Amino acid sequence: MTTGVVLMTYGAPKSDADLPRYLAAVRGGRPASDDLVAEMRRRYARIGGSPLIEITRAQAAALESVLGDDHVCAAGMRFSDPTIADAAGDLVSRGATHLAGVVLSPQWSSTLMAGYARALAAAASDLQVTSSMAGAWHRTPAFVGAVAELVREAEPLDAAVIFTAHSLPRRVFEAEPEYVAQLRETADLIAAHVPFASDGWLWAYQSAGHTQEEWLRPDLKELFPDLAGRGYREVLIVPVQFLSDHLEVLYDLDVAAADEARAAGLRYRRIQMPNARPGFIRALATVALVEALREPSLI
Repeated sequence: MTTGVVLMTYGAPKSDADLPRYLAAVRGGRPASDDLVAEMRRRYARIGGSPLIEITRAQAAALESVLGDDHVCAAGMRFSDPTIADAAGDLVSRGATHLAGVVLSPQWSSTLMAGYARALAAAASDLQVTSSMAGAWHRTPAFVGAVAELVREAEPLDAAVIFTAHSLPRRVFEAEPEYVAQLRETADLIAAHVPFASDGWLWAYQSAGHTQEEWLRPDLKELFPDLAGRGYREVLIVPVQFLSDHLEVLYDLDVAAADEARAAGLRYRRIQMPNARPGFIRALATVALVEALREPSLI
């Protein structure tokens, strides 16, 4: 059996003209306001466009090289091209008889990620092949080790270390609190492999959405004034959910949060993203070989 591994993430607009369509897709079909489109256009322009799709393709190519002859790999986006269906069709054309889906978030939320599973199942059905999905893989030792290595390379020293994850509406947390527990567990697992300053590390959320509902806190930027008041001179940010450079990293962290940190008198740093680093690709290989192939089903 040749296994086709689909690395899945949410995608990115391909141009300014595509931005309204993309935002509507992310918002479940609800059109974005003109103000939101303008703000997101400004953010994408500030970072020179999102490299997410190119990085995901590079991750897929590196993973295919590691897995060997009985695996083929492709990138599939939920809200933009290349779609999950596109990736599945490509893999089957290259000989895949089973599709293994891996969402590029180590933690699993049925509320947030069921759409990926439905898209893969539909594609497999159309192509008349079997499919399976990896669940949470935040405990995978190779993944924990890969991120811990990035933290050590950043040399925390006396910096205030802040682990972050994408904020959620409170209603999502209340419906699925185990997802946030996975996020926090990821930080615990990584921290066990890294020496920090005597005060340890902190937890915060980032990238809260543009809606009126309540989102989880503390927001990362809310921590900076207190840290400066406690005598810290530097912060080091460690995302535990993001696996590549994209808008929430390159703008939300490297522009917006960095500006807030400097305004509070703090030097700002973050770890490098895993992207296609060999240690992280080995972690993805473990997921593809062990977890994504559990309980395959004929769709």
